[in-house]
Amino acid sequence: MAILKHIKSKNANYSNAIDYLIYQQDAKNKKTLRDEYGNTLLRNDLYMDGLNCVPLSFDKDCRMTNKKFHKNQKKEEIKSHHYIISFDPQDVTECGLTGKRAQELCMDFVRKNFPGYQAIIVTHTDGDNHSGNIHTHIVINSVRKYAVERQDYMDKPNEEKAGYKHRSTNRFLTHLKKEVMAMCEREGLHQIDLLSPAPEKVTEAEFRAKSRGQEKMDKVNKKITAEGLSPSATTFQTQKDFLRKAIEDCSRKARDFEEFQSFLLENYNISVISQRGRYRYLHPDRSQRITEKALGTDYGREHLEEIFSRNVKGIRAEKKATAYHSPETDYRRDPLAIFYYRTQLRLVVDLQRNVKAMQSEAYAQKVKITNLQQMANTLIYIQEHGYDTREDLSAVTSETQEKLTEAYGKKQELTEKMKVLNSQIHYTGQYFASKSTYAEFLKSGNKKNFRNKHVSEITAYEEARDWLKDFYPDGKMLSLKSLKERKQKLQETIDSQKTVIHNYKNHCKELETVSANVDAILRRQAMETVIIHPRTTEHQKPKKERKEESL
Repeated sequence: MAILKHIKSKNANYSNAIDYLIYQQDAKNKKTLRDEYGNTLLRNDLYMDGLNCVPLSFDKDCRMTNKKFHKNQKKEEIKSHHYIISFDPQDVTECGLTGKRAQELCMDFVRKNFPGYQAIIVTHTDGDNHSGNIHTHIVINSVRKYAVERQDYMDKPNEEKAGYKHRSTNRFLTHLKKEVMAMCEREGLHQIDLLSPAPEKVTEAEFRAKSRGQEKMDKVNKKITAEGLSPSATTFQTQKDFLRKAIEDCSRKARDFEEFQSFLLENYNISVISQRGRYRYLHPDRSQRITEKALGTDYGREHLEEIFSRNVKGIRAEKKATAYHSPETDYRRDPLAIFYYRTQLRLVVDLQRNVKAMQSEAYAQKVKITNLQQMANTLIYIQEHGYDTREDLSAVTSETQEKLTEAYGKKQELTEKMKVLNSQIHYTGQYFASKSTYAEFLKSGNKKNFRNKHVSEITAYEEARDWLKDFYPDGKMLSLKSLKERKQKLQETIDSQKTVIHNYKNHCKELETVSANVDAILRRQAMETVIIHPRTTEHQKPKKERKEESL
């Protein structure tokens, strides 16, 4: 999945950003690597472009803009903003993403979301610490160089005017996350919902702390091993990791908050309180509590209370199941005991091919009982749904699979419509963003010089204009507001269609399981018939037995 990261910088030396982006860095101390002669080493594979500037003179161009508008002269001012779009490593192998394509996508992203700013855009293909994921760095000067048309996501006065500072507000970050998600959806890349809180929240600071801690632990363990001793621990655990594992362990058996609180204190010496609708945890080595928000939604009050509720039901169900499956229960005396409760449908195990069942008689006996349960569940299922014959079940399975195929086809159509709509929004926004520059170009006396100075904006306008002319033969363009409203409705339809597909997939899986179990039951009956009547031939069977067996 693609993720978005934002970093503010008060460093007035813009050259440091260029050095970081184009030269190899040491993963530990973040210093630029050099060869044996003291020369800096270029990164192995990178793609670099600039917006409203020449990439390698980004630092000079930014200083000139700052001087022109008398901005970024104080030490405490934010000089630049650094955005990082990091793609899923599987996008390379499964979706065919390349560094060049990622650079093209992010260039469009920058033109759309950072118009009027000086920006340097660099894509790396080696990932952080050679992890292999493609990621793109976007570094912009905090002062807007050119005025642009005001956009919906702008919430500060005069934000669209030249000379005003960039504000990375929550509203703007939400807008960028939506754009990243739309880009990945459009390109068929892996993506998660960036707007929803993470089930397990791991900040970069925690990730770095864990890496450093693991490195130190490995060094210590190496010395311990060299002395012929065994280290007590091999995996470094942060305080938050300790809390997460303790919470997961205690929540599995707790039935309410008081019990959960008691388990944490007794087993892990962790104190937890409920305050202002949230759980707050105190690590044994800390003096300040850590809130559930810092750990992730899976460790919050709402999620854990759902687990407590399920535990109560699960414990009751377990007691009920134990009553029916206790050693005192005799299935030979009471064979109907197998029908007393239902579980989720699972496939019947073939004992003739199960190696573990062949090796262990106890396991084989357990499988036999489980098979009886699944056969009972299967019979209940087909009776509830009114399937009289095997053909009826096959017909329903085929019909559901056809509906699933149709649902996939409809989703593909909706996705294609979304691609077209995204292109409309993209080129409409690009058109209006560069329209004022193009108007100045038409009025300028020396068009050649003006074009050379504003080549990116003019090219963007002409590209958008030509595309929109082809798309709107009658010349009646839709507004960005109406396009975005259409997109929202279309996205809701796509989400609804995904739910339909999910339901059909589950139904197909259920029907396939039932069909396989029915076949296993019928084969078992056929085998028993052959064993009991080994000499009976087909033409000797009674007429009723030669008829097709019903379910």
